[in-house]
Amino acid sequence: MPAPEPAPSSAASPAGSVLTRLPFFYGWVVVAVAFVTLGVAVSVRTSFSLLFPPILDEFGWSRGTTAAAFSVGFFSSALLSPFLGTAMDRLGPRVVMPLGALIVAAGLVLATLATTPWHFYLTLGLLVVGFGIAISFIGHGAILPNWFARRRGLAVGIAFSGVGVGAVLMFPWLQAIIDGEGWRRACWAMALLLLALVVPLNLLLQRRRPADLGLRPDGDGGGNPEGRTGAAAEDGVVDRAWAETDWTLARALVQPRFWWLLLGLGSGLYAWYAVQVHQTRYLLDVGFPAEQAALALGLVGLLGIGGQIGLGHLSDRIGREWAWTLACLGFGLCYLLLLVLRAYPIDALLYLMVACQGLLGYGTAPLYATISAELFQGRNFGAVFGVISTGGTLGAAAGPWVSGLLFDTQGDYVLAFSLAAGLCVVSSLAVWQAAPRKVRLVSGQAARRREG
Repeated sequence: MPAPEPAPSSAASPAGSVLTRLPFFYGWVVVAVAFVTLGVAVSVRTSFSLLFPPILDEFGWSRGTTAAAFSVGFFSSALLSPFLGTAMDRLGPRVVMPLGALIVAAGLVLATLATTPWHFYLTLGLLVVGFGIAISFIGHGAILPNWFARRRGLAVGIAFSGVGVGAVLMFPWLQAIIDGEGWRRACWAMALLLLALVVPLNLLLQRRRPADLGLRPDGDGGGNPEGRTGAAAEDGVVDRAWAETDWTLARALVQPRFWWLLLGLGSGLYAWYAVQVHQTRYLLDVGFPAEQAALALGLVGLLGIGGQIGLGHLSDRIGREWAWTLACLGFGLCYLLLLVLRAYPIDALLYLMVACQGLLGYGTAPLYATISAELFQGRNFGAVFGVISTGGTLGAAAGPWVSGLLFDTQGDYVLAFSLAAGLCVVSSLAVWQAAPRKVRLVSGQAARRREG
């Protein structure tokens, strides 16, 4: 295992001294590394949907038995999230992320040797999907907010939009490999991409926080060993006692805000993953051809690139709560339009649903980490964010399962989609109760307060 990162110092190495002369630039280097890493890592984690059909054809197992590998990975990632956050705080991303990429690559290679279902549960489930959180949303959500205060939403939105770009580029490539050379060769290709791209980028360029280079967030000059927001961002502090608290997991757990945030994020991810899993099957049920249903899913991901950047940036101007409400509104409208499509399966409503989901709903991705950081940023943010992410992951896991169960008992998706739409309202209200605006104003709000 690589050694832990050295103590923060602007003169820790010749490279470090060079980087400190590029303070504004280096925060965006971290964003660029995250953009590439997320584009590869999240595509690898979700590639199970491409590997699923050929594995079924080869082994002849039931769909439930085979698909359980993904469920094992999802629930194991929920259990691993708190440990990941603590590891990120103590060892830093230059250790945790390359190590996570190595474990995922090992899982992909070992999967090519699998002969029984439990082999896939261990490899594609635990090692790929479970440990993949180190290089996906949760791992990056624990460090990216440290680098920005005024532009936090925009920066995280740009980094997370790499997921959409990665899906557009990688999925057709992987499908071509599967069609031409088989699913095992696709696993090897993904493993080699992780080793050639993700491991060296994070080992050489990734950093935990600006203070590791003697910098402050947003490229402001001067050291900041505590990793706080920096003097420029302090203009927006509303509750100074809260903002100056050295938050630990134990302190956060006794705060009502923590539990409101957990409810808000968990409900939001329930809505996201419920529609993501069931949308294509539903569109087929109401009469759309398979090609159009697949196109709709692809367009959601493509529009989601703009949604994540746009709402992330907007949240820096109008506040996290308003932006989160717009994202929840997008998912709520998406579900309502899906229900209307039962009676009126027309193209205009289909693409309006796609736009609501991608341009608005996908904006929850960058806000997930930024809202958490507004409330609990500090030296132990990784540990706090890890537990918050456990709640969010459980919501994401519950959404597809509960929706499928309700379909099985009701015979349609009316109750399932109505419940998900209702949880969008719950999610929005819970984030308003968590009230990050009562701790720190975003840069746009702070500027208006100064002008007023």
